[in-house]
Amino acid sequence: MTYSVPASGYPPPATPPDTGGPRIALYSEAYAADPQRIHAEMRARHPSLAAVELAPGIPATLVIAYDTARAILHDPDRFPADPRRWQRSIPPQCPILPMTEWRPNALRSSGFDHYHYRQPTTAALAGIDMFALHASVETIAMGLIETFGEQGEADLIGDYAHPLAFAVLNSLLGCPPEIGQQVAAGVRAMFDAGADAGHGSALFERALADLVALKRVTPNDDVTSRMLAHPVELTDTAVAQQLATIYAAGIEPLVYLIANTLLLMLTDERFGGHLLGGSLLTRNALDEVLFRNPPLANYCISYPRHPVLIEGVLLPANQPVVISMAACNADPAISSGGDYSANASHLAFSAGPHRCPAADVSYLIAVDAIDQLLDALPDMRLRGTPGELRWRPGPFHRALTELPVIFPELTPVPQK
Repeated sequence: MTYSVPASGYPPPATPPDTGGPRIALYSEAYAADPQRIHAEMRARHPSLAAVELAPGIPATLVIAYDTARAILHDPDRFPADPRRWQRSIPPQCPILPMTEWRPNALRSSGFDHYHYRQPTTAALAGIDMFALHASVETIAMGLIETFGEQGEADLIGDYAHPLAFAVLNSLLGCPPEIGQQVAAGVRAMFDAGADAGHGSALFERALADLVALKRVTPNDDVTSRMLAHPVELTDTAVAQQLATIYAAGIEPLVYLIANTLLLMLTDERFGGHLLGGSLLTRNALDEVLFRNPPLANYCISYPRHPVLIEGVLLPANQPVVISMAACNADPAISSGGDYSANASHLAFSAGPHRCPAADVSYLIAVDAIDQLLDALPDMRLRGTPGELRWRPGPFHRALTELPVIFPELTPVPQK
């Protein structure tokens, strides 16, 4: 992979880079329905890069080659994560702005600021007791399964994956349910990048400010309290912004990591014997989803300060460069031949200085959630066919609208 910065004074292009075709709308129903087909069409025009739109009239470059993505992710000097120069030209009502705008947190910062914000976050996450987390996931999972187990049917997203991720994350962050409900509603609106995205962002930020204020007065052994107590001494606003990153990565992506893995296990005959396979087979399925169908499909956004020539394409200054984890993982140049078990070379958790610091936590929650469900409902199967399922449009996520299943009703446990 080669790139260079043009000589000083080179006029930055006003349009997206020319990769041999029209801009592809990542927010469209067509892209949501079959992104890998569209990735293949992009790759036929240019092996590494594609001109896309993140929202109507919002151009970006999508990186679809694995090696190119890794080089960019490990080069924060040329590809910084700070969007403020780009943001000046974006209308405030732009639906993707809540997911891309500058915030004083590690995800949207570079250099010293990134280090300053990331330290308390990684330290607070490192304090999570993984054994206690396992027990917490088991308890929450069984409580949810009991609520729908006698009905013989469920939507595994609305009835299981979403409330489970929501409850587990609230427990880890010390967030009471009344604040957590506002957080969850705000995150969903932001990921959908629709008309309600701005309202969702405002709701999200108010809820996080309330959580930080609560923990400042009544600290406990939780991520928020540990972050507030860190020697870096972040302000309340800065702590709320670090929590924003944790929540954004810990609700929607975790929900659809669980859901996309369950879909694979319910529809692929290789996983038909999941009850005999137990956690090992669950981990194999998770690894495959992280490669082939990651819930955060396109993200890890950077904003070159100067025009950059990369793979024969001139990337404009101050326009988003978006990593397509889904396309890069499927890059024929690094194909693993279909064996994804115990393979962590995927980009689902990003790479370089911005790699997700909670990857191990997310993985443990997903494995435990799936195993608890399959152990409790061994005869569960998809209601309808895979072709009847619908995917939520949006430029960033890979998310089903629902995952309906049927199963023999659970026998109620007699009360003592």
